[in-house]
Amino acid sequence: MANEFKKAPFSAQIDLSKFSSADFVKATDDEKRQQEVMGESTTFFKDGMRRLRKNPLAMLSIGILIAIVLIMMLAPLFVPYGYDDIVKGASNLSPMQYSSSELSKIAAGEKVFPHLFGTDSLGRDYFIRVVYGTRVSLGVGIVASVLVLIIGMLYGSISGYMGGKVDLVMMRIVDIIYSLPDMLLIILLSVVLKETLQPVIAGTVLAKLGVNMISLFIVFGLLYWVGMARLIRGQILTIKQNEYVLAAQCIGTSTPRIIRRHILPNCLSVIIITTALQIPSAIFTESYLSFVGLGVSAPMPSLGSLANEARKGLQSYPSKLFFPALTIVLIVLALNLLGDGLRDAFDPKLSR
Repeated sequence: MANEFKKAPFSAQIDLSKFSSADFVKATDDEKRQQEVMGESTTFFKDGMRRLRKNPLAMLSIGILIAIVLIMMLAPLFVPYGYDDIVKGASNLSPMQYSSSELSKIAAGEKVFPHLFGTDSLGRDYFIRVVYGTRVSLGVGIVASVLVLIIGMLYGSISGYMGGKVDLVMMRIVDIIYSLPDMLLIILLSVVLKETLQPVIAGTVLAKLGVNMISLFIVFGLLYWVGMARLIRGQILTIKQNEYVLAAQCIGTSTPRIIRRHILPNCLSVIIITTALQIPSAIFTESYLSFVGLGVSAPMPSLGSLANEARKGLQSYPSKLFFPALTIVLIVLALNLLGDGLRDAFDPKLSR
């Protein structure tokens, strides 16, 4: 009987009269999303990245950041000028202009690389200074965010998991740090560390950044981690009540292993989002401090110091302020939009 059924034609096996046109209506968007969730085995990270790719503003921000990083890395390979190279007779040139000596070289048949953004008051190529200024500002933002991430994650994890008197004492320390004025600390550290660190960093890469920038890193490490610590503590206070944490405690799992393997992975969304939003905040802080003269040491540029120098000749040479200000706006806006996109993609409460 089974062999006869296998040999029967397809029309004999399925009675097409039982189906109507209503059975072939297109699935709704909700039904398609349900099928995607039910039919695909995925992880939290993959599911978040899938939602992130559907966010056009976040993807546009990623494209802008990639373009800025590529220009920042590749431009010094093609531009023959250094950030501190002075071209004689080429002060305050407009974009794409040449000095008289460069024009004579061009007339003689030599190739001269154009000043894409013009030059500053000393005759230094402004495009390459903006590129190096972007390197400094973006580097400060990333390093400061890593410091905030490491210190805040460790402190918040211990405070939230231990609870009780330990949590009470640690949170009071956080409250005290919140009350400290960061600008005053940066000024004081710059004065105190100037005599101490100047001989130590002489001849190193840190000497190009200067004592002011090192004090900025120290202030970020001392002050700006408290927000991250509070967020992670709040998450851990909720997560540690779950059954799998209790099960790990019952079988004798050590506290560092429970925090590392069971609690912190469930705080991943908060960690990613807060770190992504901390980078533009650090860049803006560095640009502001460089604007008021507490940033990198000359001749090393940053976007804030370039904007401060351009302010003096704003009416005569407005393009000198336009280029660093536009770069700051693009970086900060792109990182903020990317942070919002990461929040929408990785926050489980928003994805419901």
